[in-house]
Amino acid sequence: MTDENKPPHPMSRRFRGFLPVVVDVETAGFNPERDALLEVAAVILTMDDDGWVRRAETHVQQIDPFEGANLEQSALDFTGIDPWNPEREAVPEREGLSEIFSPIRKAVKNHDCKRAVLVGHNATFDHNFIFAAALRADIRRNPFHPFSTFDTATLAGLAYGHTVLAQACKIAGIPFSNKEAHSAAYDAEKTADLFCGIVNRWKELGGFPPPVIPEETE
Repeated sequence: MTDENKPPHPMSRRFRGFLPVVVDVETAGFNPERDALLEVAAVILTMDDDGWVRRAETHVQQIDPFEGANLEQSALDFTGIDPWNPEREAVPEREGLSEIFSPIRKAVKNHDCKRAVLVGHNATFDHNFIFAAALRADIRRNPFHPFSTFDTATLAGLAYGHTVLAQACKIAGIPFSNKEAHSAAYDAEKTADLFCGIVNRWKELGGFPPPVIPEETE
């Protein structure tokens, strides 16, 4: 079968042509314009031929605080990150985000999608930090939709009656370790498992694809 005759990837028909990519960031505060971005993890999702969504690959980058960045000690205590630890092998924002964005753009193309959509637990937080850092770094090929997101806190509240990631995972039967939490990679992968579980459960219950409504005839 030639590429011209190859059917589009099933993911391209599921989320309006968007590829869901789960993102978690660890930061030195809550203000994306002022506080340092310290760690980024992105989990690319895929879909099999039967329409089931699952995790594909995870990409992680440790980020150096940008020049003049604020570092809230309470935030560093919470995450346990020492920004100046050489073992982090941290890189500047431009390099780190470029390394994250490149495989996402490739995955968008491979899934026949138009662009990526950020999935996160309280997604606005992660989205704001990613876009603020990309703007500072003058990265113009940001693969993510500029304002649309999928928020697993909202989805988990609907599906499981709980908005806290650890508790929602527990209710969903997803193992969750509080000792490993607040690592960007760990939280992103658990968020990905939660998102996939909700999407697949909705399909299992018959919620997708939606019923076809016949057009009205005059």
